[in-house]
Parts: sequence; structure tokens; C-alpha cells
Amino acid sequence: MSVTYFISDLHLSADRQDINDCLFRFLQTEAVDADALYILGDLFEVWIGDDDITPFSESIAKALKMVSTTVPIYFIHGNRDFAIRQSFARRAGMTILPEQHVIDLYGRKALLMHGDELCTRDIEYQKFRKKSRGWWWPRLMLLLPLKMRQKLATNGRQTSIENQKQLTAEIMDVTQSEVASAMQQHHVDLLIHGHTHRPKVHEFTLDNKFMKRIVLGDWYDQGSILIADKQQLSLQNRIF
Repeated sequence: MSVTYFISDLHLSADRQDINDCLFRFLQTEAVDADALYILGDLFEVWIGDDDITPFSESIAKALKMVSTTVPIYFIHGNRDFAIRQSFARRAGMTILPEQHVIDLYGRKALLMHGDELCTRDIEYQKFRKKSRGWWWPRLMLLLPLKMRQKLATNGRQTSIENQKQLTAEIMDVTQSEVASAMQQHHVDLLIHGHTHRPKVHEFTLDNKFMKRIVLGDWYDQGSILIADKQQLSLQNRIF
């Protein structure tokens, strides 16, 4: 049976072997028979550069690479791993896609993205996003010594955690007008994204057309997977 998988927000790290093992099981069993695997951002809890090569990062790359010999793997940057470049992508057998990308999903056009650009009510984050996705800031950061980047990442993550405590759930969720704008711009009636950690299938009408927005869940407690085939789209979980 033809099937395509979508995952996001795994937040892999050396400190959460349970999450890593869940991914390994998925890659070794279900993923090997897929038409394609799409990773929609935040594969890692933090990524400070492709030169930060560790046994942990290489174990992930190796597992993905093995699958990629028979199954194409596509990756869209998230807000935690926007520093992933071609060096790691090659080691992992992944193809890096644009931040917003339209695919033909068994005859239906679907817009894929990580989803953080839709959360426009979080003004401070959007300012950081604009800077971090620019041409100069990533290049400057990657010129810094690895140890300095590690320290900056640790401090930045702690600051982010503290800032999020001050934000309401509404601010951290998507803005519906941005959802509508993106779907209209790309002429699609199906949007698949992650980022908000609120797995759900949203259905609504736009310009008298039936629309569907599918939000992938995170992998902090269980593995959230969207399974697509020619008949249906199914959000499921894999237990650690």
C-alpha cells in the first residue's frame, strides 16, 4: 500500500534516549516501506551547526541514511534546527526543502511548513525569526567557536523558556488570517504543519471552499505521526 509519513517536533537530544529509540523503531519498521518521509522541523532540540559532530548526532544521521537508500526523506527547517545545512543533510540522506513547500499528495496539493511563521501574535519571536533566517546572522553565528555557540544556545534556550511562561496559549498559537493567506497564496486546500505542539485536524471554509489544516504533535511524551495514503489522512501516536 502506498503511504507517506509526516513527523515534526521530535526535539531529539542525547538526554532523551527514549525519544531517540522511538524514532529508531519507526525508521526500522514502518518508514522503510513508505513512498516518502517528511520531517517538518525541530528534528533536534537544538542545533548549533553541522560541525557539532557527536555520537548522538551521528546515530540519528546513520538511522536516517539507512532509510533514505530506498525512501526519499525531505526536511523543512524548524525554529530549533534552522542551522542545519547541507553537510548534515548529506550525512542523513535528507533533501532540504524551502520553508513553505507544496507537494502532490496522491493527487491533492498540500502545503507543508514548520508553522512558526503563522504565529504572528508572538511579536518578539517573529523579530528573532526574521533575524535568524536572514543572510548575515546565521553566517556570523557559525563563524563563532563551537564552545561559544554551545554556551549561547544553552543561555538562549533558558531565556526562551522563561519568556514563554509569560505568553498566553492564544499568542503562541497560529493566527487564522495567516493560515488563510498562506493557503490562498499557494492555491491549496490542505495545510500540514507542526510547531504549536497541538495535534489536531482543523476544518473550515475559505472563499466558499472546504479547507483542512492538520497540526502534527510533538514527541516529548509520544511520537506523533501523520499517515497519508490515497484514501485518508490519519494522525496517530507511537508510544515510547
